[in-house]
Amino acid sequence: MKAIAVYPRQPNSVHLEDIPRPSLADVASDVGVLVRVLKVGVDATDKEINEGLYGDAPPGAKHLVLGHELFGVVEAVGPAVTRVQPGDYVTATVRRPGGSIYDRIGSYDMTSEEVYYERGINLLHGYLTEYFVDEEDYIVKIPPGLCHLHVLMEPMSCAAKAVQQAYEVQRRMKVWRPRMAFVMGAGQIGLLATLILKLRGLQVYTCARSKPPSLKAEIVAGMGAEYVSLEQTSLDDLADRVGKADLIVDATGSSAVAFGAMRVLGHNGVLVWTSITGGDRTIELPSDEININWVLGNKLLLGSVNANREHFEAGIKDLALGEVMHPGVVERILTNPVEGLDNYGEMMRLLVDDPLALKVFVNVAEG
Repeated sequence: MKAIAVYPRQPNSVHLEDIPRPSLADVASDVGVLVRVLKVGVDATDKEINEGLYGDAPPGAKHLVLGHELFGVVEAVGPAVTRVQPGDYVTATVRRPGGSIYDRIGSYDMTSEEVYYERGINLLHGYLTEYFVDEEDYIVKIPPGLCHLHVLMEPMSCAAKAVQQAYEVQRRMKVWRPRMAFVMGAGQIGLLATLILKLRGLQVYTCARSKPPSLKAEIVAGMGAEYVSLEQTSLDDLADRVGKADLIVDATGSSAVAFGAMRVLGHNGVLVWTSITGGDRTIELPSDEININWVLGNKLLLGSVNANREHFEAGIKDLALGEVMHPGVVERILTNPVEGLDNYGEMMRLLVDDPLALKVFVNVAEG
């Protein structure tokens, strides 16, 4: 069967690979789930893997199948499977357990090991193919009423985890009631984080480079937040106007913005970094100013990456509430469909060359 793959660490090696079709027998248990892939979202991670910046093939393989944002339908299940049945629409988690204590208790997104396993990213094949099989624990059911949002389940899980982790760690404050949030970046993670924070009742300012009018600005406004163009208003000017933020989520992929946000976080606040910056950029910062303000202000920097089943389920619930509160808004994120696995060149072109391609996804099969 067909799959979109790369030769890891070899720049611009994306290609169509022929791989064996899986079966339930490929999972060494009776909790296997065979999924027919319908759609797969792609993002900057897939672009950077194709650029050779990171990612490794599974042991014994020369290629790595891309794709970690899945939407599919269950074809068959093992005899002990109870969570899903044939015909159910599903997504799947990305990180898989290693051997640390966190892996063994189900918190595999928090592994303490240097070597990690992520489908479509590192040491495990991804979902940009026709079928895959996995264990029931990693398959998450999608309500039929949310199927129009298909590939947004995985990025929503990452946004849900980022916000959840901020609240979890702030239990150290005994009482923490954030009122204002800045979201840095208006890509898929930034927009979905905006939705989650608005659903929690915060005043949200979502910051991105481009000037309105734009689709991103319209989506932010549709969620009840305020869009801020950093070409028109600096972060310092925003903080002067509305005050410093209690919570900042950075989803820009820019280390300069990620570090720059440290200057506009308020006392007892949390800055969450969600993006990976592959490169060697160096910037200058007012380190003494940041140091004293952060120590005296009890501020916290938190890194958050991928998600486990709990975050997928929480994200799906927030998407459902978001559809009730702001009907039709989230779906506008899904901007650029690509028809079929054969069109991998167009898929990559959109990721690399089209600045208006907010969410690229591949239509693998009809549901």
